Amino acid sequence: MSLRVFGVVIVLCILLASQESSCFDYKKALSKSLLYYEAQRPYLAGAIDLVGGYYDAGDNLKLGFPMAFTITMLSWSAIEFRRQLKANNELKNALFAIKWGTYYLIKAYNEQNVLYAEVGDSDSDHACWERPEDMTTPRTVFKIDCQHPGSDLAAASIAFNGNKYGLQLLNHAEQ
Repeated sequence: MSLRVFGVVIVLCILLASQESSCFDYKKALSKSLLYYEAQRPYLAGAIDLVGGYYDAGDNLKLGFPMAFTITMLSWSAIEFRRQLKANNELKNALFAIKWGTYYLIKAYNEQNVLYAEVGDSDSDHACWERPEDMTTPRTVFKIDCQHPGSDLAAASIAFNGNKYGLQLLNHAEQ
């Protein structure tokens, strides 16, 4: 399942978990939905330290724009449904899922005006469905620079309400 679709599922679970009258356990569904993000966390590094972030759609690609969209949707969910997440003891998990992704995006920005936006090659990765630990295909990286702009961290900075980490995200988004 695509991380983008999964973000929508989380929003629906948050909305439904706040409703008391239901025969389905939406609180449990919300908790399990946030656990999905843990399963998508890669722990491999290449020549550039790009450990972290999330894989896209069950393969071994890390795609910056879909990841940024997912982090943005999680961030807006944390902003809009902060009270419901807190009431269901999931706010810390949601913020950690956001932080895991944004920490990766910050690491992917390791030189002025350059953001590494993709890890892996879609052709070779889609031909190879296996655990990331067992992959032998090259981990090609693609970057965003002055000729190819992007703004991946701005929304996530709002989710952290101007605290130190939120300000760090905003600083990187502006750069």
